[in-house]
Amino acid sequence: MTATATPTHSADDIIDVLGIKMAYKWVVAIVYVSALFLDILDTTIVNVALISMGREFQTDAVEWVVLGYTLSLAVFIPTSGWLGDRFGTKKVFMFALAAFTFGSLACGFSQSIGQLITFRVLQGVGGGMLTPVGIAMLFRAFPPAERAKASTIIMIPTLVAPAMGPVLGGLITTNFHWRWIFWVNVPIALVALWFGMRYLREHKEPSARHFDPLGFIFSGAALALIVYSLSEGPRSGWTSTLVLGTGAIGLLCAVLTVVVELRVPNPMLDLRLLSNRMFRQCNVVSFFSIASFLGVTFVMPIYLQNLRGMSALASGLTTFPQAFGVMASSLIAGRVYATVGPRRLMSGGFFAAGIAISLYTALEIDTNLWLIRGLMLLRGLCMGFAFVPMQAASYATIPPSQNGRASSLFSTGRQVGVSFGVAVLASVLVSYGALSPGLDAAGIDHALSGVHLAFAIAVGFALVAAFFALFIRDEDAKATMVARSRA
Repeated sequence: MTATATPTHSADDIIDVLGIKMAYKWVVAIVYVSALFLDILDTTIVNVALISMGREFQTDAVEWVVLGYTLSLAVFIPTSGWLGDRFGTKKVFMFALAAFTFGSLACGFSQSIGQLITFRVLQGVGGGMLTPVGIAMLFRAFPPAERAKASTIIMIPTLVAPAMGPVLGGLITTNFHWRWIFWVNVPIALVALWFGMRYLREHKEPSARHFDPLGFIFSGAALALIVYSLSEGPRSGWTSTLVLGTGAIGLLCAVLTVVVELRVPNPMLDLRLLSNRMFRQCNVVSFFSIASFLGVTFVMPIYLQNLRGMSALASGLTTFPQAFGVMASSLIAGRVYATVGPRRLMSGGFFAAGIAISLYTALEIDTNLWLIRGLMLLRGLCMGFAFVPMQAASYATIPPSQNGRASSLFSTGRQVGVSFGVAVLASVLVSYGALSPGLDAAGIDHALSGVHLAFAIAVGFALVAAFFALFIRDEDAKATMVARSRA
C-alpha cells in the first residue's frame, strides 16, 4: 500500500490550545522538547544509581543497565525515519513515547537485573525513535528561515537534562529508592502523550522507501555482539569461546552491513553520505568524543560511590559542575564560531579536554572533593567549545533533501560511540573489580588502578577526536559560518 501525504498546513497556523491561541509550530516544539528532555535525562540520571542497583541485585553486571538502553537506541534510530515516512510521524512518535513510558514504569517494578535490562531495552526502542522523528516534525513545522530558532529550542533539553540527571538521580536514590528515577518519567510522559495525541498533525511521505531488512538485521547484530564481547571479556576471559565467537560474528555482521548498505538502492543507513568530506570527519570526531565524554560520566560515579563510599546525591553534586562548564563554553563557542572556525574550536577543545581528563588519573581515595569539582568544571568547559561547532558544521555540506538520512546516520554513529565507550571502560572496571560491591582495603586499591586506566583510555578517545578534527576544513563549513556571523 502506498502512503499518501497529509494535507499541508502553514507552520504559522493558529490553533486553540486550552483556550490559548498558539502557532502550530510551537505545539510541535512543546511535545518534542518534553520527549527529548526525558530521553536525554535517562542517559545520565541512571549512572549515579548503578551502585545501589548492583547491591540490591547482588551483581557486577550493572553496566548493562546503561548499555542495554544505548544499544537499543542505536539499533532503532535508523528505522525511525522510514517508519515515520511510511506510517506517519504522529503515529510513530506517539508509539515511541508510549513505549518509553511503559518501559520506564516497568523498570521501576523490576525484580531482577535481567528484568531491569530487558525493560531498559524497551525504553531504548522508544527513545531511539523519538529523536529522529521529532527532529523531522520540528524542522517541517519551522520554515527554513527559522531553522536557527528550532536548533536553539533543541539546545534547551540538550543542556538542561544532562545537568539535572546526576543531581536528580542522586537526590532520588539517596532519599527515596532508585526505582523512582524511572517512575519520575511517567507523569511528564503521560502529559506529553495526551498533548501530542490531541494537537499534533499527521504527516506521511508519498515517496516512502521500501524497508531494508538486511541492513536492520546486520547492523543491529553487529553492534550488539561486539559490545557484548567487549563487556563479557573480563568475566569469561578474552580467549573464551563465547567472547571470541560473539566478537568474530559481530565483526562479520559489521562487514556485511557495509556491503549490503552500499549495494541496495534504498539503504537504511546511507553510508554513501560518508563520501562527503565534512560529514565524514564530523562523524569520526563525534564517535570518539562522545565515547570519551559519556565514558567518563559513567566511570566517575563508580569511583565516588563504590570506592569512596559517597551517597548517590553527593556523587551527583560532585559531577554537577561539568554541566555548568558545558553550558558556559557553548555560549562562547556560538559567538566565536564564525571567526575562529570549527577546525580550531574542535581540535583545541578536545585536545584540552584530553589534558583535563589526564589529571583524573592522579585521583586518590582522599582527593579533595572541591578539586574534583573543579576538574569536572574544566572538562565541561573544554568539551563545550568543541560540541557546538561539531553540531553546526556536521550538516554544512549536506543537501536539504538528504538531511533526514544524514541525521539518522549521525545519530546512529553517536549512539554507537556511547555504547563502545561505556563497554570498553566498563570492561576495564570489571577486570579490576571496581563494580563489585563490598570492597575491602586491598580491593579498593586494586579497583582504583582500574579507574585510573579507564580515565587514561578516555584521554586517548579525546585525543583521537582532536586528531581527526585537525583534518576538518573551515571552507567546507563556510555557509554555516556566514549564517552564524549574520545572526
